[in-house]
Amino acid sequence: MPKLSKRLASLVSKIEDRAYEPLDAITIVKENANAKFDETIEAHARLGIDPKYTDQQLRTTVALPEGTGQTVRIAVVARGEKVAEAKAAGAELAGDDDLVETIAKGEMDFDLLIATPDMMPKVAKLGRVLGPRGLMPNPKAGTVTTDLAAAIKEFKAGKLEFRADRTGIVHVRFGKASFSADALLNNLKTLQESIDRNKPSGAKGRYWKSLYVTSTMGPSVEVDVTALQDISQEG
Repeated sequence: MPKLSKRLASLVSKIEDRAYEPLDAITIVKENANAKFDETIEAHARLGIDPKYTDQQLRTTVALPEGTGQTVRIAVVARGEKVAEAKAAGAELAGDDDLVETIAKGEMDFDLLIATPDMMPKVAKLGRVLGPRGLMPNPKAGTVTTDLAAAIKEFKAGKLEFRADRTGIVHVRFGKASFSADALLNNLKTLQESIDRNKPSGAKGRYWKSLYVTSTMGPSVEVDVTALQDISQEG
């Protein structure tokens, strides 16, 4: 196990080994995000699922009401007038065969890839380069669509795709340290509701095993999931 720096060790010593009330956990993470840049705030949820079974996989999207605080670079694979439509809607990159060839070479200067259905046969061939980075377009995630303008607008505004990794853990960024604690709580609550709403049909036993929030350079803090679920939407 790597040795903690004095800064991190000092921050860790202030955190008790228990699950905190959601707002308290977020407040602690914000206070510990003292790097010289605006740290990203992330949630890490360990779920009682085994993604190797198709009925226990979780892959969906969530529209964070307060946004992510990050600029999302979007590339779109389409053809004809759809290329111009994508560029007009704010996509950083848009093209047909030329963009497919660029991606195949490993040149991926984007955070999200959207494709129109008719281009998916060509995009599917990029599985080896897109798959490991989690960039393969998927209808369930809203990244395979003919309504490019709406999709680009939603993802630019804070819509995120997330999935459980092979160990059943979901990793999602849900704001910046500069966000207010209430804004971060609003985003975290929305994320929790999405994970609950999209519970895989094959999930057995205890669904939520743990939930931690952390910042880019700070230690993690455990969140009381039951308390988060009990928070009213008005709150």
